[in-house]
Amino acid sequence: MKYTAYLRLSKGLSENTLEAYINDINKLIKFVELDPSKNILTLYFGDFLDFERLLREFGISARSQARIISGIRSFYDFLLKDGYIDKDPTEMIEGPLLCNRYPEVLTVNEIDLILLSVNMSKPVGHRNRAIVETLYSCGLRVSELVTLKLSNIYFDEKFIIVDGKGNKQRVVPISARAIKEIRHYLVDRKKLKIKAGHEDVLFLGRRGVGLSRVMVFYIVRDLAHIAGIQKDISPHTLRHSFATHLLEGGANLRAIQMMLGHESITTTEIYTHIDREALRREIIEHHPRNKNYIDNPAFYYYEGKEY
Repeated sequence: MKYTAYLRLSKGLSENTLEAYINDINKLIKFVELDPSKNILTLYFGDFLDFERLLREFGISARSQARIISGIRSFYDFLLKDGYIDKDPTEMIEGPLLCNRYPEVLTVNEIDLILLSVNMSKPVGHRNRAIVETLYSCGLRVSELVTLKLSNIYFDEKFIIVDGKGNKQRVVPISARAIKEIRHYLVDRKKLKIKAGHEDVLFLGRRGVGLSRVMVFYIVRDLAHIAGIQKDISPHTLRHSFATHLLEGGANLRAIQMMLGHESITTTEIYTHIDREALRREIIEHHPRNKNYIDNPAFYYYEGKEY
């Protein structure tokens, strides 16, 4: 399919993102197949409104709807550029309104609790601690963690080379604590019978092959559950926590952008909103004016009258 080649070569998308784009187009194709009179090249604005309505009726969330519409826009942009259509019928589609949902963030104490919840008596104990510490220390995406190469860790210089989105590499500093946990894990790693082709993969399963993204998700989620943390936790939560804690500590937004591997600074700017929300909560909870009004009902009365 030419569109697949276009996404892979022109946009440099990862295989996971590429698969999501194709799935979105397949949803539209199935919608078109419901009516023999429709053709994907001759759809008009009203057809897309019907498609959006169908997505809502199937109970697809607003956020997922927005992603699907974004994928379809990309597809029709390709059709227009390649001369299959003369006008883009999706240019007027707005998609669902999304509420401002900021990502979940862990406190430093909660991250320490997750690390303490690792059962060090198990063979995978050092590995799992190294995974959590590396995710948090370097702000990695889970896809970047599972493809992290042993040869791309520079222990003495305290940095790693990360293969990010679109096959773009970046240099990320790594903390002394993460290095310590990785070194402990490497002792256990040497005991594994490593399968051919996985010799340079840092984090391995017990069968000597690289971990999947799903496996890392379960590791982090289960450790958070053992630690008694009630938040909705995933490996990405550690990445969000990394960026938020850097910002709270006074780090430059541009530096955070570079470490996260964001192509645009606007993606990184969400962490300024998180920081403002945290600041607002601190003021409400601790400023004497707010605290007195919350804690002392007498402030709501004057000369026997309720205000």
